Amino acid sequence: MLLDSRLVPETIVRPRSFVGLMAMYESNYLRLLHLIPELGRLDGCFRSRVAGDCELFVDVLERCRYTITMSLTYHFDTDEGRQADPDMQVRAYLDGRLAEAMSLGGNHRHAEMRRLFRSNGRELDARWKRNVVLNKWLEYLTDQGHLILER
Repeated sequence: MLLDSRLVPETIVRPRSFVGLMAMYESNYLRLLHLIPELGRLDGCFRSRVAGDCELFVDVLERCRYTITMSLTYHFDTDEGRQADPDMQVRAYLDGRLAEAMSLGGNHRHAEMRRLFRSNGRELDARWKRNVVLNKWLEYLTDQGHLILER
């Protein structure tokens, strides 16, 4: 198993810096790889079910030679109909071994997700926010036992 705790930073990384953001992308990739061991071959729609947690949906939106763009979400039935939350688009850079949260839906059911989303507005800060959420969510999904395998 690859652990992001084994990453050896080549320099001191300041939070909210560009270098720190790249380290976060690398950590995201390792966590995503733990969740989806066959990431490089992933294509289609998948779901993961574990006892005591919501069903995780993974849908490959775009597949290119060196990147895979996918959505990761839970689906909830509400009075307004079915909602996706956290409704995140993630791009994995296979050659660079990086994963970036490209977008994060704005209407969140959970207070902590709403707080993280509102906390910053500028582009670097927005990228930090999205990728911190992705990093923590991937850690949570792994801890819960989610695993996406090819059919």
